[in-house]
Amino acid sequence: MPVRRIAIVGGGPSGALCGERLASAGFEVTLFDEHLAWEKPCGGGLTHKALLNYPFLLNGPESKKLIQQIELISPNGRRAHLCLDHPIVIYSRAVLNGLLLDRAERAGCRIIHSRVGSVDVSGESPSFTSENAIQHADFLILASGARSSFFPATRALEPADLEMTLGYFVPSSADAIQVKFVRGLQGYIWSFPRCDHLSVGICGSLNRHTSRELHQHLAQFMHEERISADGARFYSHVLPSPRAHTLASRRVAGHNWALIGDAAGWVDPITGEGLYYALRSGELLAESLISGQPETYPHRVRDDFSADLEVAAHIARTFYHGRFLGGSVTTRMIQFIDRSTTFSKLIGDLFCGAQNYTSLKRRLWSQFATSLAEVLDSIFRPVKSSPRPSPEDA
Repeated sequence: MPVRRIAIVGGGPSGALCGERLASAGFEVTLFDEHLAWEKPCGGGLTHKALLNYPFLLNGPESKKLIQQIELISPNGRRAHLCLDHPIVIYSRAVLNGLLLDRAERAGCRIIHSRVGSVDVSGESPSFTSENAIQHADFLILASGARSSFFPATRALEPADLEMTLGYFVPSSADAIQVKFVRGLQGYIWSFPRCDHLSVGICGSLNRHTSRELHQHLAQFMHEERISADGARFYSHVLPSPRAHTLASRRVAGHNWALIGDAAGWVDPITGEGLYYALRSGELLAESLISGQPETYPHRVRDDFSADLEVAAHIARTFYHGRFLGGSVTTRMIQFIDRSTTFSKLIGDLFCGAQNYTSLKRRLWSQFATSLAEVLDSIFRPVKSSPRPSPEDA
């Protein structure tokens, strides 16, 4: 049966972009969301690869902040600065979601501010409840987040595949992103500067850390960095942070349904970047449906980015808990950044999305001798003494 009527549950970046692309191609698209443009608790950063694929996010008139400086802080307080070759663009999520929903509506997508209650994909055509009635479509797209209750014919993400986030929207300003690693924490603390406030928060594995533990780490960071919570708004949320075998084996599509964005679990398990994968998965599903081959969607995603995220998931535990040269991996990383321009460039490319994980190990080893030489040179380079003032200068 040809697919013409498409229902999307969830109006975040993945659902909105997918709806825009499908409506532009002539499909009858209806998007259901109970929140629409809301202030989701996350950094809101868009990396270089996102801006390359979706240049309207950089060139449009909407409020945003361009950041090219990142300060990294080790568990013992050592600091290093990254100067990015490509800026990270930071949006308020309310602004970003509103922008994408407006584009979808202009393309012809019908948007309904309503909660979806239940989903049934057992028949030839999927059905669901919304606005106190049973709705029908030819194909159902679920873009309703990591903890959505709508996971037909697949399993929900387990606690080990999720992370807890909590933090504050702080009425303050800054010109650099801050990221602090904490000993024993599978996650990190962040401060992302937006146009009119900071998003300051912490994330940690849902099955390893408690909200009380995260609160304590965040409070200490804000005290050390002199970030006041006066007038701030508290937030908390659960986001995906998938394990490798979850990415490899979880079913994300059936004959009349598919998952995109956070619902599919596509988030970088090291950096936490999710916006690019939300947008790209929505686009790849739209391309599959437009071509009349929805069954190709999982293969398109794997070829495009999910295989790379599996590599990241294998690296994540070593990154957060591993040891290197007698210290934690994160501490050594920050020390190398501070003393090696070669290594600093590599990590900068990783943070801004210009370096993938599949080729990261090869690049690390090919540049290791140069990076180590730069580190040793900075350690043993003699300190130049200041010249003594001449009689004329005295």
